[in-house]
Amino acid sequence: MPKFIFKLFSLFVILCLVSCAKRGTITGGDKDTIAPVLTGSFPKNFSTNFNGKEIKLVFDEYVKLKNLNKQLIVSPPFKNKPEVLPLTASKFVTIRLKDTLLPNTTYSFNFGQSIEDNNEGNPYQQFKYVFSTGSYIDSLSINVKVKDALEKKTDNFVSVMLYEINEKFNDSTIYKESPRYVTNTLDSLEVVKIENIKAGKYLLVALKDNGNNKFNPKLDKIGFQKHYISVPNDTIFEVELFKEVLPFKAIKPAQASKNRLLMGYEGHPKDVKITVKNGSAIMPSIVTQMPKKDSLQIWFKPIKADSLYVSVQKESYKKEFTVKIKDQKKDTLSISPEYSGNLPLREKFALNSSIPLVKIDKSKISVRNKDSLAVDFNTEYDDFNQKLYLDFKRDELEKYQIQLLPGALTDFYENVSDTINYSVATKNSSDYGNLKVILENVKKFPVIIELTDKDGKVKATEYTENNNVVEFIALEPNKYTLRIIYDDNKNGFWDTGSFMEKRQTEEVIYFPKEIDVRSNWDVEQPFNLGK
Repeated sequence: MPKFIFKLFSLFVILCLVSCAKRGTITGGDKDTIAPVLTGSFPKNFSTNFNGKEIKLVFDEYVKLKNLNKQLIVSPPFKNKPEVLPLTASKFVTIRLKDTLLPNTTYSFNFGQSIEDNNEGNPYQQFKYVFSTGSYIDSLSINVKVKDALEKKTDNFVSVMLYEINEKFNDSTIYKESPRYVTNTLDSLEVVKIENIKAGKYLLVALKDNGNNKFNPKLDKIGFQKHYISVPNDTIFEVELFKEVLPFKAIKPAQASKNRLLMGYEGHPKDVKITVKNGSAIMPSIVTQMPKKDSLQIWFKPIKADSLYVSVQKESYKKEFTVKIKDQKKDTLSISPEYSGNLPLREKFALNSSIPLVKIDKSKISVRNKDSLAVDFNTEYDDFNQKLYLDFKRDELEKYQIQLLPGALTDFYENVSDTINYSVATKNSSDYGNLKVILENVKKFPVIIELTDKDGKVKATEYTENNNVVEFIALEPNKYTLRIIYDDNKNGFWDTGSFMEKRQTEEVIYFPKEIDVRSNWDVEQPFNLGK
């Protein structure tokens, strides 16, 4: 081969090799956004006269099951949950039934968003498999809106259920038996549809429960329609969830210190009567609330005894306990302020006592401003919560010196306080905001008006028995949620409902928007309760 031609050939080969060695970018094309497609089911979806034990679903691609325990809704519910396989990716999903099927009944399996493709996680939205053990598919349905009776935000995964009204039904059924039909709000639905219902009369119930579809008052929230509903019905029914107050029940007391017992309880402790006995002799005692716990503190005077008898009574409830007494360390008196440094203009100055107080000597307590001038005040003692309030006029940009001389406070064990000094200051009124709420179309009084923060914690409360204008002065700058409560029994707080008493909660109405209260602002907000 001539040298010239050989050189050209060599150059061509080198160029080809270089070209082949260039890096390139491999693209996978557009992202898959298509949900799996059901290509077949055995037996067919919406089959009648079903009497099998196994169902097979076939898809056009590999699918996986996600959060099946939360997402899958079977109606009517089974006593024994069906087995759904496989647990790994497959083109087939098999349902194995473990219960005896009811005759002439339509069953539905709503998979929610639990079936999704294996690669991209695209869900097969709200896929339902339906069959009937009878000759036809029940096709009636109702719509139900679920909300919380008190809170603005409603829980997710709330079960919405229908109990058939027949000769077997009574008020205790919801505590013991599963419903005839059930659906679920899952993680986002406000209005749900119960489908494939037969015509009839039903009790409509909603439960925020542990998934067993039975009402446990200790743990669950419940909502219900007071009157039975008839199907067919095109009404959008509404149920409001609430937590019942349990009947009062005392838990056996335990010794907490030398002269104090702790007693847990269920229900509400108001008006409970507790008596402590040494043998047949009644001992002096005081009962107070344990802060932030469902427990009562039972304080008794020093005594030498191996055991004490504690009698607890509230209305028809009565219980007696025997508590062994050991030699333990006694409690000591300490006083702590509710506020230190800054005292909000809206709040009273408060002191917490570690032991119940039995005597307050106002003559040994003084409040002085920054000019050392005496400030008039009143004392108020909350014995159940062991809290002493000093109520005085709080001026803006003021400093207050609060002094308690020795003996100002005497506790249940006759311990007296030493000299105590506190210093607090108030901010400028321009650091706060004011809110005037104008209530329109109030259907009844009295009314409780509450402001809550983003977490639902109540930050300010007002009460009116006849006035349509309510003012909140010196509010901390914040975004507030406004709600009113119709206080039907006039006790000053919101009352929950009771299923057995067929009693709904006191009505709560929320203002639809947050109210922005800013420093040095006066906000006037009309609130139409008729809308």
